[in-house]
Amino acid sequence: MIFKDRLDAAAQLAAALGEWRGHKPLVLAIPRGAVPMGAALAEALDGELDVVLVHKLGSAWNPEYAVGAIDERGRSIVTDPAHGGEGWLSREKAHQLAVLQQRRALYSPGRAPAAVRGRIAIVVDDGLATGATMRAALSALREDGPARLLCAVPVAAPDSLQAVRALADEVVCLHAPADFRAVGQFYHRFEQVEDAEVVAALQRDRARRVRP
Repeated sequence: MIFKDRLDAAAQLAAALGEWRGHKPLVLAIPRGAVPMGAALAEALDGELDVVLVHKLGSAWNPEYAVGAIDERGRSIVTDPAHGGEGWLSREKAHQLAVLQQRRALYSPGRAPAAVRGRIAIVVDDGLATGATMRAALSALREDGPARLLCAVPVAAPDSLQAVRALADEVVCLHAPADFRAVGQFYHRFEQVEDAEVVAALQRDRARRVRP
């Protein structure tokens, strides 16, 4: 299964999640790549868009390799003990926490994150490779008391998909191929999403929800 782009993937996820239309779900996108998807999904389901701010923790030897993840409140998980030592891990957590706090100030200036308690919360990403950021997001959001917590992704590595199942009430994944190598291999177009696009998507969603 190959998706044209993130919006094509979002349309297919919306069809799979159609039962939640009318329940005013809170769609929480993992920035930055998943935000255009989350915006389309929130509109299709007549829900609300926000971001859930988590960031992978890179290893000391390869910053691109996720050894865990951290959320904007400093809650973290470590998925690979070969991270480079506790000193490195502490410094990496502090650095990524500062990045997340800067992103919240940029994305939602003067506004607190959307309230999760008692709501249908759908966490969306454009795919799961290691799944570390999704696992951190789900673990953190569970503490916030949603009525139901869902994970929605177009594509995932089978092992990563299995790891998130224990953390969500429901997992919707359209494709979990055995030959998974990278998320981008399942999209014809997989451009980088910039901060300005995230800000614009959040502003459009707020405007949509206040229209008479």
